[in-house]
Amino acid sequence: MNETTRLAPGDKAPAFSLPDADGNKVSLADFKGRRVIVYFYPAASTPGCTKQACAFRDNLRDLNDAGLDVVGISPDKPEKLAKFRDAEKLTFPLLSDPDRKVLTAWGAYGEKQMYGKTVQGVIRSTFVVDEKGKIETAQYNVKAASTAAKITQIIAQASTATE
Repeated sequence: MNETTRLAPGDKAPAFSLPDADGNKVSLADFKGRRVIVYFYPAASTPGCTKQACAFRDNLRDLNDAGLDVVGISPDKPEKLAKFRDAEKLTFPLLSDPDRKVLTAWGAYGEKQMYGKTVQGVIRSTFVVDEKGKIETAQYNVKAASTAAKITQIIAQASTATE
């Protein structure tokens, strides 16, 4: 199995500039001076990805209050992201990375185990990037079902960091 490059706390977050669901460019640099959760998911409108996105949606106010923005990235085309956003009433940017360059740079694309087989694909991952563009938290092989609990942890850590 090929080793996918993994990011770790303290690493510089790889820059990106990708189209959102409406085709507008969104860059990591747009969040400079703010903390941002960047999460990678395999495919819009699938059960696990919907559960994950809705957990971020449902906790977005608390995340924003804790000084955190949210950005989701998948290989889906903007048109599919727009349908997903509208169907689930998502209010944070969903970005399109069809060539998987950003996914690969963040270690969120590569070999993974799926139903007992080794396949190439998106590795569900969540990162917290600090105000200076450094990785604060790096979580790989995230389970969609545990997203809400992870968000609660991130909010708690953010609250203690600002006290």
